[in-house]
Amino acid sequence: MILLDRVSVMYSNKTVALSGVNLHIAAKEFVSIVGPSGAGKSSLIKLLIKEADSVSGKVIVDGTDYDSLTRQDIPILRRRIGVVFQDFKLLPNLNVYENVAFALEVAGVKTKDIKRAVPKILHLVGLSGKVKSYPHEISGGEKQRAAIARALIRNPKILIADEPTGNLDPKTAWDIIELLLKINRFGTTVLLTTHNKEIVNSLKKRVITINRGRIVKDEKVGRFSL
Repeated sequence: MILLDRVSVMYSNKTVALSGVNLHIAAKEFVSIVGPSGAGKSSLIKLLIKEADSVSGKVIVDGTDYDSLTRQDIPILRRRIGVVFQDFKLLPNLNVYENVAFALEVAGVKTKDIKRAVPKILHLVGLSGKVKSYPHEISGGEKQRAAIARALIRNPKILIADEPTGNLDPKTAWDIIELLLKINRFGTTVLLTTHNKEIVNSLKKRVITINRGRIVKDEKVGRFSL
């Protein structure tokens, strides 16, 4: 599903973000990616969604060799990778239904198909009763559920959750983690980046630790030990 072979990423200011990274993540895995701030976690995400380019090595995601991608291919690639951020990134002038539907509208999906798909995904994330609510009218946990619904609406094979619980209280954070586990059980590969040791250690899932641009630990059932 995700294969990195001796991949390095360097930014224009000569900062080395990733250095000689080897990584394989199989389909349907749930993987936590941990490490200190500036370790390279965000650079890894940017690499996977083609917001950063490797300067060496090979990147293959879902059978696509990134060396072969053209500029026109990148939007199609990103439809296969859902991303959820800590700050939700919901459009404030759209209600919950419209925020989720917007992801399909920009992809050119027909209105009748949008009307069929959006209620299903909102039911999955537990927001059926909030379809007409605007972001300022719902809680942080509900905003994150809406963001997850928006990321899932195009049926991505991979969901990247970048610090999805960072702004949430412990109970709400666990509700979001349970939702991610549910999505994973349906067959979506989930990559979770987090600084929350309690969550990582309780999951008893694979943990990849990044530090100074390198993978320093990769455990099948890991712990956040930094």
